[in-house]
Amino acid sequence: MALLHRAKLHPTKLDLLAAWLPGRPWFRGTPGADAVRVAAYRFDDPAGEVGIETMLVTVGDGPVHQVPLTYRGAPLDGGDEWLVGTAEHSVLGRRWVYDACGDPVYAAALASAVLAGTGQAEEFIEIDGRLERREPSMTVTTSGSAHSEPPVVGAVRRVVQDDPTLIVTDAAELVVVRRLDGGSRPAGATLTGAWDGQPTPLPLAYARPV
Repeated sequence: MALLHRAKLHPTKLDLLAAWLPGRPWFRGTPGADAVRVAAYRFDDPAGEVGIETMLVTVGDGPVHQVPLTYRGAPLDGGDEWLVGTAEHSVLGRRWVYDACGDPVYAAALASAVLAGTGQAEEFIEIDGRLERREPSMTVTTSGSAHSEPPVVGAVRRVVQDDPTLIVTDAAELVVVRRLDGGSRPAGATLTGAWDGQPTPLPLAYARPV
């Protein structure tokens, strides 16, 4: 379950991404243009400490980019190169926003979603002391088995920043598609997604145990 708050974030996630994305080697778009949200999905951190959200955005005339993010209440140890920026959350205080491909909590959640079929988290928002379910803006499915035991990912060993982005961990190799144009099809169990304007599911990520 992903618990969300009715809150303000300054700067906004889209403002952070508009400044950060043009420096990525896999970015295609219009530098200086606004980032526009297309859809998003979330994974659950079993420890309840790290927010995990994958945003689909466009920038100017570019394609839809997939940007996994993690939100932390303190800096990620050794994670400076993955920092997208910091923002002030009106409920939670300062948040450190990271490119999730370098965050072991995201790697563990992605491996579980793809290989064990845990899928996306249900989203709930707290309103006047009660929880209300929020409909997701997209749907993700996996070819992995829902009866499989998820691999225990403890560390990210190496990340190759490209499209797709390769994440090598101690338990699985993960591949995250950055530009969602249907062109990337590595081998392995597959996570696919569909959203308004894209009814045919596209590959989002791949995984295989090591």
